[in-house]
Parts: sequence; structure tokens; C-alpha cells
Amino acid sequence: MNALTKSNFNFSGQESVYHGKVRDVHHLGDKLLVMVASDRISAFDHILPKGIPFKGQVLNQVATMFLDATSDIVPNWLIATPDPNVAVGHACDPIRVEMVIRGYLAGHSAREYKKGKRVLCGVELPEGMKENDKFPEPIITPATKAEEGHDEDISREEILSQGIVKEEIYIQLENITRKLFERGTQMAAERGLILVDTKYEFGLLDGKVVLIDEIHTPDSSRYFYADGYEERQAKGLAQRQLSKEFVRQWLIENGFQGLEGQEMPNMPDSFVQTISERYIELYEKITGKEFVESDTTNIQKRIEDNVGQYLTQKK
Repeated sequence: MNALTKSNFNFSGQESVYHGKVRDVHHLGDKLLVMVASDRISAFDHILPKGIPFKGQVLNQVATMFLDATSDIVPNWLIATPDPNVAVGHACDPIRVEMVIRGYLAGHSAREYKKGKRVLCGVELPEGMKENDKFPEPIITPATKAEEGHDEDISREEILSQGIVKEEIYIQLENITRKLFERGTQMAAERGLILVDTKYEFGLLDGKVVLIDEIHTPDSSRYFYADGYEERQAKGLAQRQLSKEFVRQWLIENGFQGLEGQEMPNMPDSFVQTISERYIELYEKITGKEFVESDTTNIQKRIEDNVGQYLTQKK
């Protein structure tokens, strides 16, 4: 199976391109973006050496579903999806803060808690919690959006004192974040899942707050299976989850956390296949639909043809 790891698209009207860890963002005229979800996978802010077949398609199609399902809460950047790996939308002025919201002590927050930290991004954490315990209510732990390297935890007070976001806008971001998380939690519950934590990114379009990038995907979110959650917590067992946390755990077990001097381990093909299957599993679980594999014979040409046809029809 082929995977899209590198691309050199030059779409009609293209003015510039930004190659991110996973997505390649092409800026066209008329404030239009063409965002290509590659099959690259990143962890600890490093791109892993091999692509994951169908990962980009999963991310793009899950994000599209949730953007459509939350458009009544906040407008979003999306206009169309002319290809399984591609989203076309409005170019917005990005707000340089990731709004991370956590319903459970998991992942980064659990690792910080184990170190003895009881304040995360200015939010006090209760004593006596175990990993994967539910918080009394969801907490917002923002991060600065880094162009390169690690995103950094930041508090609401620091965001406002540094003038990263105006207070009136930040209050909107918090309110929208809580509403989106509540909607995502409800939709996950309907599919037998728990939305553990996630992040949202926002921009400004004509001065108004708009939801951008992906939402509720396995790259931006963590899901537990609801069935057996309580029993596993009571017994101190690891939770069954659908996210890329298992990729991080595999890297940790193989001596890599993105720290200086650490070497990225080689990923065997069998593990690449496992990751691909996990992404497809999440797609089918969260959408309730069977995953339809796109034609990967020549992914680059397929995308060029589909986007080219869309842009021609749009004129």
C-alpha cells in the first residue's frame, strides 16, 4: 500500500505553500486554502520515518464530519472536500494559541501529574487522582502554537499579559471550546466512546472567530472505549483507547521521547500496518460507517486531478 509522505503540488493560482508536520497548506488567491492531509505521522514533535497508509484520508474525513456537526456552535473555515485527502477553505488569520481541553487525567497531564505537578497552565489539579481518572469538570490547558519544535503550556493569565489574544476574544475561545467539547463528548458517547481530551485551533475571518484545522481526529484527540472503563480504573488497568498515544508509548519503550541525543527507532512494517488499522478502526467507530479505501495507485496524480477539476468548476 502506498502512502503520501511528500508532495510538490502547484495548484492553479497558488501563491505559497507551507509544509507542516502532517498537513501541507497551499495558499491560493482570493484568500483560499487547499489543505492536503498527508500520511505522515508525528509524535513528540518529530515526524516518524514512514508514512501510514490511509491516515490522511481518515483525518480529513473525520474532521469534515465534525466540522459539519459543529457549525451551529461556531463557523469554520471549510468550504469543500474535493479529494479524500484534501480540504478547501477560507484563509484565516490564525490565533497563536491551541485551546486544549481535558476531561480526564491522561497523556501529557498524567505525565506532569506523576512528576508531582498540581498546577497545569494555571489550573489547580485535585490531589489523589490516578491516571485516566475523570476530572470533576473539564479543564482548559492552553498551549502556544509553535512554528517549529515543541508547543509550550501557557496559562490564561500569561496569554492575556503577553497580549497574544485580546481578553474579549479569549473569553469567546473558552466558551466555544467548552461547547465543542460537550458536543464531541455527546457524539462519542453515542458510539460507545469517551472523548478524553482534545485541542481546537481558531482564526479570525473578517474579525470574527472561526474554527480552523482539524477537529476530534485521532491526531488531535484521545478516545477511550466506554465499555469497561470503570472496571479497568478500579483494577488499575490501562484503558482501551483509540488515539495515537499507543504510538508515543511504543516510541518511549524504544527509547525515544524527542529529547536531545535520542535516536528515532526504526518502525517495522508490521507496526506501520497496525497504526493504519487503528486509524481505520477509529474512523469506523466514531462515524458508524464502513471505511472506503481510496485509490492509492498514484495518490499525487489523483489529488492533482480532483483539486484541479474543483478549482476549474469554481471559476
